[in-house]
Amino acid sequence: MTPAAAPAAIEVRELRREYRVRGAQRRVTALDGLTLTVAPGTVHGLLGPNGAGKTTLCKILATVLVPTSGSARVAGFDVERDAIEVRRRIGLVLGGDRGLYAKLTARQNLEFWAAMYGMPGDAASLRIDTVIEQVGLTGVELAVERFSRGMKQRLHLARGLLPQPEVLLLDEPTTGMDPVSAHAFRDLVRGVVAAGSTVLLTTHDMAEAEALCTEVSMIDGGRLLATSTPRGLGELLTTYERVDVRAPDPVTAERVRAELDARDDVVSAEVRDGATVRVETQGRKSVARVLSALIAQGLTQVAVTSPSLDEVYVHVIGDRGMDVR
Repeated sequence: MTPAAAPAAIEVRELRREYRVRGAQRRVTALDGLTLTVAPGTVHGLLGPNGAGKTTLCKILATVLVPTSGSARVAGFDVERDAIEVRRRIGLVLGGDRGLYAKLTARQNLEFWAAMYGMPGDAASLRIDTVIEQVGLTGVELAVERFSRGMKQRLHLARGLLPQPEVLLLDEPTTGMDPVSAHAFRDLVRGVVAAGSTVLLTTHDMAEAEALCTEVSMIDGGRLLATSTPRGLGELLTTYERVDVRAPDPVTAERVRAELDARDDVVSAEVRDGATVRVETQGRKSVARVLSALIAQGLTQVAVTSPSLDEVYVHVIGDRGMDVR
Protein backbone atom coordinates (compact mmCIF):
# COMPACT_ATOMS: atom_id res chain seq x y z
CA MET A 1 0.00 0.00 0.00
CA THR A 2 1.45 3.35 -1.04
CA PRO A 3 1.89 5.71 1.96
CA ALA A 4 -0.11 8.94 1.85
CA ALA A 5 1.83 11.96 0.66
CA ALA A 6 2.73 14.55 3.28
CA PRO A 7 0.45 17.61 3.14
CA ALA A 8 1.74 20.84 1.68
CA ALA A 9 3.21 23.18 4.26
CA ILE A 10 0.86 25.89 2.97
CA GLU A 11 -2.07 25.40 0.61
CA VAL A 12 -4.19 28.36 -0.44
CA ARG A 13 -7.15 27.99 -2.80
CA GLU A 14 -9.09 30.88 -4.39
CA LEU A 15 -8.44 33.00 -1.31
CA ARG A 16 -10.26 36.32 -1.17
CA ARG A 17 -10.18 39.00 1.51
CA GLU A 18 -12.16 42.23 1.35
CA TYR A 19 -12.12 45.22 3.69
CA ARG A 20 -14.77 47.83 4.17
CA VAL A 21 -13.32 51.35 4.08
CA ARG A 22 -14.30 53.38 7.13
CA GLY A 23 -16.72 56.18 6.38
CA ALA A 24 -17.33 54.92 2.86
CA GLN A 25 -19.64 52.41 1.21
CA ARG A 26 -16.98 50.82 -0.96
CA ARG A 27 -14.93 47.71 -0.20
CA VAL A 28 -11.24 47.13 -0.91
CA THR A 29 -10.04 43.75 -2.15
CA ALA A 30 -6.71 42.80 -0.57
CA LEU A 31 -6.61 39.22 -1.91
CA ASP A 32 -8.42 38.37 -5.12
CA GLY A 33 -8.72 34.62 -5.73
CA LEU A 34 -5.14 33.79 -4.71
CA THR A 35 -4.06 30.16 -5.15
CA LEU A 36 -0.65 29.07 -3.87
CA THR A 37 1.10 25.89 -2.67
CA VAL A 38 4.31 25.84 -0.61
CA ALA A 39 6.22 22.56 -0.32
CA PRO A 40 7.59 21.40 3.05
CA GLY A 41 11.22 22.21 3.83
CA THR A 42 11.48 25.16 1.45
CA VAL A 43 11.81 28.94 1.61
CA HIS A 44 9.02 30.42 -0.49
CA GLY A 45 9.29 34.09 -1.30
CA LEU A 46 6.25 36.29 -1.79
CA LEU A 47 7.26 39.33 -3.82
CA GLY A 48 5.15 42.36 -4.43
CA PRO A 49 4.92 46.12 -3.91
CA ASN A 50 3.34 47.71 -0.86
CA GLY A 51 -0.38 46.94 -0.86
CA ALA A 52 -0.01 43.78 -2.95
CA GLY A 53 -1.64 41.60 -0.28
CA LYS A 54 1.47 39.98 1.25
CA THR A 55 0.81 40.93 4.88
CA THR A 56 -2.90 40.10 4.54
CA LEU A 57 -1.97 36.59 3.44
CA CYS A 58 0.39 36.19 6.41
CA LYS A 59 -2.31 37.33 8.82
CA ILE A 60 -4.80 34.83 7.39
CA LEU A 61 -2.25 32.00 7.63
CA ALA A 62 -1.53 33.07 11.23
CA THR A 63 -5.30 32.98 11.98
CA VAL A 64 -5.31 36.70 12.80
CA LEU A 65 -7.74 37.39 9.94
CA VAL A 66 -10.37 35.18 8.38
CA PRO A 67 -10.83 35.00 4.61
CA THR A 68 -13.89 36.46 2.93
CA SER A 69 -13.99 33.35 0.75
CA GLY A 70 -11.74 30.54 -0.38
CA SER A 71 -9.59 28.38 1.87
CA ALA A 72 -6.14 28.22 3.43
CA ARG A 73 -4.44 25.29 5.12
CA VAL A 74 -1.20 25.16 7.11
CA ALA A 75 0.45 21.76 7.66
CA GLY A 76 -2.83 20.19 6.56
CA PHE A 77 -5.06 22.17 8.98
CA ASP A 78 -7.70 24.66 7.92
CA VAL A 79 -7.05 28.17 9.26
CA GLU A 80 -10.71 28.66 10.17
CA ARG A 81 -11.92 25.24 11.35
CA ASP A 82 -8.60 24.20 12.94
CA ALA A 83 -7.26 27.55 14.12
CA ILE A 84 -5.85 26.17 17.40
CA GLU A 85 -3.96 23.41 15.58
CA VAL A 86 -2.58 25.94 13.09
CA ARG A 87 -1.34 28.21 15.88
CA ARG A 88 0.52 25.31 17.45
CA ARG A 89 2.45 24.79 14.22
CA ILE A 90 3.43 28.29 13.17
CA GLY A 91 5.82 31.03 14.14
CA LEU A 92 5.26 34.63 13.06
CA VAL A 93 8.05 37.18 12.67
CA LEU A 94 7.17 40.80 11.89
CA GLY A 95 9.46 43.66 10.96
CA GLY A 96 10.08 46.70 13.14
CA ASP A 97 9.30 47.04 16.85
CA ARG A 98 5.84 45.48 16.83
CA GLY A 99 5.34 42.75 19.41
CA LEU A 100 8.37 43.57 21.58
CA TYR A 101 8.26 45.02 25.09
CA ALA A 102 10.86 47.76 25.24
CA LYS A 103 11.41 47.81 29.01
CA LEU A 104 12.01 44.05 29.23
CA THR A 105 15.14 42.08 28.38
CA ALA A 106 15.23 39.52 25.58
CA ARG A 107 14.77 36.68 28.06
CA GLN A 108 11.86 38.43 29.78
CA ASN A 109 10.16 39.00 26.43
CA LEU A 110 10.57 35.33 25.59
CA GLU A 111 9.34 34.22 29.01
CA PHE A 112 6.16 36.19 28.40
CA TRP A 113 5.64 34.64 24.99
CA ALA A 114 6.41 31.15 26.27
CA ALA A 115 3.63 31.66 28.83
CA MET A 116 1.29 32.74 26.02
CA TYR A 117 2.15 29.51 24.18
CA GLY A 118 1.32 27.58 27.38
CA MET A 119 4.81 26.12 27.69
CA PRO A 120 5.60 24.57 31.12
CA GLY A 121 8.24 26.43 33.19
CA ASP A 122 11.19 24.03 32.92
CA ALA A 123 10.54 23.28 29.25
CA ALA A 124 10.14 27.00 28.54
CA SER A 125 13.44 27.83 30.24
CA LEU A 126 15.35 25.22 28.24
CA ARG A 127 13.69 26.30 25.00
CA ILE A 128 14.47 29.97 25.68
CA ASP A 129 18.13 29.08 26.31
CA THR A 130 18.18 27.27 22.96
CA VAL A 131 16.64 30.02 20.86
CA ILE A 132 18.66 32.80 22.53
CA GLU A 133 21.84 30.92 21.64
CA GLN A 134 20.52 30.15 18.16
CA VAL A 135 19.97 33.83 17.34
CA GLY A 136 23.17 35.06 18.99
CA LEU A 137 21.74 36.92 22.00
CA THR A 138 23.36 34.85 24.75
CA GLY A 139 24.52 37.04 27.63
CA VAL A 140 22.67 40.15 26.41
CA GLU A 141 20.94 41.61 29.49
CA LEU A 142 19.99 45.01 28.03
CA ALA A 143 16.42 46.21 27.87
CA VAL A 144 15.04 45.88 24.33
CA GLU A 145 14.77 49.68 24.02
CA ARG A 146 18.59 49.72 23.87
CA PHE A 147 18.81 47.08 21.14
CA SER A 148 20.00 47.83 17.62
CA ARG A 149 17.61 47.12 14.74
CA GLY A 150 19.48 43.89 13.96
CA MET A 151 19.25 42.71 17.59
CA LYS A 152 15.51 43.40 17.63
CA GLN A 153 15.05 41.30 14.51
CA ARG A 154 17.04 38.49 16.11
CA LEU A 155 14.67 38.66 19.07
CA HIS A 156 11.68 38.60 16.70
CA LEU A 157 13.10 35.44 15.14
CA ALA A 158 13.73 33.91 18.59
CA ARG A 159 10.08 34.54 19.46
CA GLY A 160 8.96 32.93 16.21
CA LEU A 161 11.15 29.90 16.91
CA LEU A 162 9.93 29.34 20.48
CA PRO A 163 7.19 26.81 19.58
CA GLN A 164 9.56 24.93 17.19
CA PRO A 165 7.24 25.77 14.28
CA GLU A 166 6.62 23.60 11.28
CA VAL A 167 5.92 26.78 9.30
CA LEU A 168 7.62 30.12 9.95
CA LEU A 169 5.98 33.25 8.52
CA LEU A 170 8.46 36.08 7.97
CA ASP A 171 6.76 39.37 7.06
CA GLU A 172 9.35 41.86 5.75
CA PRO A 173 11.86 40.67 8.39
CA THR A 174 14.86 42.73 7.30
CA THR A 175 13.16 46.06 6.58
CA GLY A 176 15.42 48.86 7.81
CA MET A 177 18.35 46.57 8.61
CA ASP A 178 21.89 47.48 7.65
CA PRO A 179 23.51 45.08 5.13
CA VAL A 180 25.62 43.28 7.75
CA SER A 181 22.62 42.60 10.00
CA ALA A 182 20.50 41.52 7.03
CA HIS A 183 23.20 39.07 5.93
CA ALA A 184 23.41 37.58 9.43
CA PHE A 185 19.63 37.30 9.62
CA ARG A 186 19.55 35.38 6.34
CA ASP A 187 22.11 32.92 7.70
CA LEU A 188 19.80 32.34 10.67
CA VAL A 189 16.87 31.65 8.33
CA ARG A 190 18.93 29.09 6.40
CA GLY A 191 19.65 27.34 9.69
CA VAL A 192 15.95 27.23 10.52
CA VAL A 193 15.17 25.53 7.21
CA ALA A 194 18.06 23.11 7.65
CA ALA A 195 16.50 22.12 10.99
CA GLY A 196 13.27 21.12 9.22
CA SER A 197 10.97 24.16 9.13
CA THR A 198 9.25 25.68 6.11
CA VAL A 199 9.51 29.45 5.63
CA LEU A 200 7.16 31.85 3.86
CA LEU A 201 9.03 35.11 3.34
CA THR A 202 7.23 38.26 2.24
CA THR A 203 9.51 40.93 0.86
CA HIS A 204 10.04 43.50 -1.86
CA ASP A 205 13.82 43.20 -1.51
CA MET A 206 15.09 41.43 -4.62
CA ALA A 207 18.48 40.56 -3.11
CA GLU A 208 16.80 38.88 -0.16
CA ALA A 209 14.59 36.76 -2.41
CA GLU A 210 17.50 35.66 -4.58
CA ALA A 211 19.65 34.86 -1.55
CA LEU A 212 17.10 32.81 0.39
CA CYS A 213 14.25 31.47 -1.68
CA THR A 214 13.71 28.04 -3.17
CA GLU A 215 10.71 29.39 -5.07
CA VAL A 216 9.33 32.87 -5.59
CA SER A 217 5.75 33.98 -6.23
CA MET A 218 4.97 37.46 -7.50
CA ILE A 219 1.68 39.02 -6.48
CA ASP A 220 0.10 42.37 -7.18
CA GLY A 221 -3.38 43.60 -6.44
CA GLY A 222 -3.97 40.43 -4.42
CA ARG A 223 -3.49 38.23 -7.47
CA LEU A 224 -0.78 35.70 -8.26
CA LEU A 225 1.23 36.72 -11.31
CA ALA A 226 3.85 33.98 -11.48
CA THR A 227 5.63 31.30 -9.43
CA SER A 228 9.05 29.86 -10.20
CA THR A 229 12.58 29.59 -8.88
CA PRO A 230 14.43 32.92 -8.75
CA ARG A 231 16.43 31.80 -11.77
CA GLY A 232 13.37 30.45 -13.53
CA LEU A 233 11.55 33.77 -13.31
CA GLY A 234 14.16 35.11 -15.70
CA GLU A 235 12.52 32.96 -18.36
CA LEU A 236 9.55 35.33 -18.22
CA LEU A 237 11.78 37.80 -19.98
CA THR A 238 12.94 35.60 -22.85
CA THR A 239 11.21 38.07 -25.15
CA TYR A 240 13.57 40.70 -23.73
CA GLU A 241 16.96 38.98 -24.01
CA ARG A 242 19.71 41.44 -23.26
CA VAL A 243 22.85 42.13 -25.28
CA ASP A 244 25.64 44.46 -24.18
CA VAL A 245 28.06 45.66 -26.85
CA ARG A 246 31.19 47.75 -26.25
CA ALA A 247 31.92 50.34 -28.94
CA PRO A 248 35.39 51.89 -29.42
CA ASP A 249 34.12 55.41 -28.61
CA PRO A 250 30.93 57.32 -27.68
CA VAL A 251 30.28 58.49 -31.25
CA THR A 252 30.31 54.93 -32.57
CA ALA A 253 28.15 53.82 -29.62
CA GLU A 254 25.50 56.40 -30.49
CA ARG A 255 25.53 55.36 -34.15
CA VAL A 256 25.17 51.68 -33.20
CA ARG A 257 22.39 52.53 -30.78
CA ALA A 258 20.42 54.38 -33.46
CA GLU A 259 20.86 51.54 -35.97
CA LEU A 260 19.78 48.90 -33.47
CA ASP A 261 16.85 50.94 -32.21
CA ALA A 262 15.48 51.07 -35.75
CA ARG A 263 15.35 47.28 -36.09
CA ASP A 264 12.00 45.48 -35.80
CA ASP A 265 13.53 42.71 -33.65
CA VAL A 266 14.88 45.19 -31.05
CA VAL A 267 12.65 46.46 -28.24
CA SER A 268 15.05 49.14 -27.03
CA ALA A 269 18.67 50.24 -27.22
CA GLU A 270 20.44 52.72 -24.97
CA VAL A 271 23.99 53.94 -24.43
CA ARG A 272 25.43 53.29 -20.98
CA ASP A 273 28.76 54.39 -19.50
CA GLY A 274 29.69 56.36 -22.59
CA ALA A 275 30.50 53.58 -25.04
CA THR A 276 28.42 50.53 -24.06
CA VAL A 277 25.11 49.88 -25.80
CA ARG A 278 22.51 47.77 -23.99
CA VAL A 279 19.97 46.11 -26.28
CA GLU A 280 16.72 44.34 -25.40
CA THR A 281 15.63 42.06 -28.21
CA GLN A 282 12.41 40.32 -29.21
CA GLY A 283 13.40 36.81 -28.08
CA ARG A 284 16.33 34.44 -28.46
CA LYS A 285 16.11 34.17 -32.26
CA SER A 286 16.47 37.91 -32.46
CA VAL A 287 19.61 37.74 -30.29
CA ALA A 288 21.40 35.67 -32.95
CA ARG A 289 20.48 38.15 -35.68
CA VAL A 290 21.59 41.13 -33.61
CA LEU A 291 24.89 39.44 -32.75
CA SER A 292 25.51 38.69 -36.41
CA ALA A 293 24.88 42.33 -37.34
CA LEU A 294 27.25 43.57 -34.65
CA ILE A 295 30.03 41.17 -35.56
CA ALA A 296 29.66 42.13 -39.23
CA GLN A 297 30.50 45.70 -38.15
CA GLY A 298 33.63 44.49 -36.35
CA LEU A 299 32.12 44.89 -32.89
CA THR A 300 33.23 41.77 -31.03
CA GLN A 301 33.09 42.92 -27.41
CA VAL A 302 29.58 41.61 -26.85
CA ALA A 303 27.85 39.69 -24.07
CA VAL A 304 24.43 38.12 -23.68
CA THR A 305 23.25 38.19 -20.06
CA SER A 306 20.22 36.87 -18.20
CA PRO A 307 17.86 39.38 -16.60
CA SER A 308 18.18 39.84 -12.85
CA LEU A 309 15.25 39.33 -10.52
CA ASP A 310 15.12 43.12 -10.19
CA GLU A 311 14.40 43.39 -13.91
CA VAL A 312 11.84 40.59 -13.81
CA TYR A 313 10.05 42.45 -11.03
CA VAL A 314 9.96 45.71 -12.97
CA HIS A 315 8.76 44.08 -16.20
CA VAL A 316 6.04 42.01 -14.52
CA ILE A 317 4.88 44.40 -11.78
CA GLY A 318 6.39 47.74 -12.77
CA ASP A 319 8.35 50.11 -10.58
CA ARG A 320 5.43 50.76 -8.19
CA GLY A 321 6.58 50.29 -4.62
CA MET A 322 10.01 49.03 -5.66
CA ASP A 323 12.67 48.90 -2.97
CA VAL A 324 15.95 47.28 -3.92
CA ARG A 325 18.67 47.45 -1.26
